[in-house]
Amino acid sequence: MSTEATVPTITLNNGVEIPQLGFGVFQIPAEDTKDATLAALEAGYRHIDTAQMYGNEAGVGEAIKASGIDRSEIFVTSKLNNGFHDPEDAKVAFDLTLEAIGSDYVDLFLIHWPLPDVGDYTETWGAMEEFYRSGRAKAIGVSNFQPHHLRKIHASGTIVPAVNQIEVHPYFQNDEVRAFDAEHEIATEAWSPIAQGKVLDDPVIGRIAESHGKSPAQVTLRWHIERGDIVFPKSVTPARVKENFELFDFELTEADMAAMAGLERNERTGPDPDEFNYVPS
Repeated sequence: MSTEATVPTITLNNGVEIPQLGFGVFQIPAEDTKDATLAALEAGYRHIDTAQMYGNEAGVGEAIKASGIDRSEIFVTSKLNNGFHDPEDAKVAFDLTLEAIGSDYVDLFLIHWPLPDVGDYTETWGAMEEFYRSGRAKAIGVSNFQPHHLRKIHASGTIVPAVNQIEVHPYFQNDEVRAFDAEHEIATEAWSPIAQGKVLDDPVIGRIAESHGKSPAQVTLRWHIERGDIVFPKSVTPARVKENFELFDFELTEADMAAMAGLERNERTGPDPDEFNYVPS
């Protein structure tokens, strides 16, 4: 299956194109990552999202190699772990990411968390800019950054982040951050897109899904797509992996989108970036 025919791409602020739908490997055990990622690639995914923190970058690399698909056809994202914000530590960690994936570049590399009370993430951003200028990161960005964090990046750096990966789902639509991203030509990626499954029993989403002959997960992911976010659902079940890919043969109506917008609860499933300062020991 060709992703070019089915999955739209978003052009980042440096001209790099990223598939709007990807496959996430968060919480997939390292020993299962190769098979899960290979199943995703076989289903048609060409965008894989991993992180140093997940401990499964090597499995992603093994799957890419085993797939027989040219590396240039697969968009790979990874993220800097929280214990490596010092610029010199970040350089070592980035080299280890490339080694684990088995590639001389990543398509996108992100600072995973701002850690506002731990060091200075603007210095970390300086190291990120070096990775970009070297060509070993085709694009760089951040994850879980609020507008005030991004303003500090803008004031101190020379490269605007290409992406901000943040929690977004119908119960936490995060529109203030999404609007800031859009204003500054930063693409928004949505993690926890179905609120770790919490939205799948929502009666509003259930009614919309029934009207389209789709599952609640497909409707929720389609909602993200139509809002312009990049999304990468995770599953280790081959049937679910395939189902999550089947989002491009239907569209939500204006009434559907309005009903989904009405589900906002300001309810996070993950930490608040202004309070999260965890660094693994």
